[in-house]
Amino acid sequence: MKGPGIFLAQFAGKEPPFNTLEGMAQWAADLGYVGVQVPTSDPALFDLKTAAASQTYCDEIKGRLAQHGIEITELSTHLQGQLLAVHPAYAEQFKAFAAPEVRATPSAWPGWAAGELRNAARASQRLGLTSHATFSGALVWPFMYPWPQRPDGLVEEGFRELARRWRPVLDVFAECGVAACYEIHPGEDLHDGATFERFLDAVDGHSAANILYDPSHFVLQQLDYLAFIDLYHERIRAFHVKDAEFRPNGRAGAYGGYLGWVDRPGRFRSPGDGQIDFTGIFSKFARYGYDGWAVLEWECALKHPEDGAREGAPFIRKHMIRTTEKPFDDFAATGADVAANRRILGL
Repeated sequence: MKGPGIFLAQFAGKEPPFNTLEGMAQWAADLGYVGVQVPTSDPALFDLKTAAASQTYCDEIKGRLAQHGIEITELSTHLQGQLLAVHPAYAEQFKAFAAPEVRATPSAWPGWAAGELRNAARASQRLGLTSHATFSGALVWPFMYPWPQRPDGLVEEGFRELARRWRPVLDVFAECGVAACYEIHPGEDLHDGATFERFLDAVDGHSAANILYDPSHFVLQQLDYLAFIDLYHERIRAFHVKDAEFRPNGRAGAYGGYLGWVDRPGRFRSPGDGQIDFTGIFSKFARYGYDGWAVLEWECALKHPEDGAREGAPFIRKHMIRTTEKPFDDFAATGADVAANRRILGL
């Protein structure tokens, strides 16, 4: 495992050091991070189109970050991936994610988003990255709770369309040797293990279709986040370290009662402040040989972001496990001897 890294999306802003990639790299390095996950929706921070076409640009970016002891962990296209599939009910809310030239035309969003995603695959390849962070988008999410009863075939048709839009993009990721890692997230059609399996079937098990594991979303869904690793570890190629807590009460539960984040029974917390068993998670990853990055994603209803960032690097470093090269009881080993083993068995 590599780390600690930090996702920059929640910190980018108009004031130094948060208004430039190099400024945030120095800030992250001063906090003890060695990697940054880079959002690609703002060309002022990272020019995705240029990066897809120019090895010189990518080499310059890597070189400037390396001066601060920082690597890029993954590029992120969460906002662009979202626009590959948007149900009309959400068009007004998501239009700000689109480029100005297509913002007023929702029918143009999938084509624009596909171009962005293809650029992300090529830019990742030029940067020497092997994983990429994104969202799947959602066509079926408004029908998540089956009331009124869903028409037969609705979900299947939605996933066929989602697969149709993603398959050519996944082909480009595969050509570039980059895993497209979907953050399994409520609001997306890929929001749990069952929906990821449904999508994987729809794209015929495409090798580029992988998972960004974020346990906080599973706590809010009351899904077993440790068993999830057992089931899908072969497809987990990225990891957000984000905490959460779920404290249901007599007024609200998993759906949150339309309450603000502070008042919801399920809410995100800074690592160490919630209920997630990170010792168990890092142990699972050590067991299965996860060799990707551990990246802090700060989202907390209470704590100041800069405090969360400051605490995040030592938290991750504390939990990272350097795996042993020999069994702990090797000191008592008696060697391999077939004849002795048969005698022990009474044979």
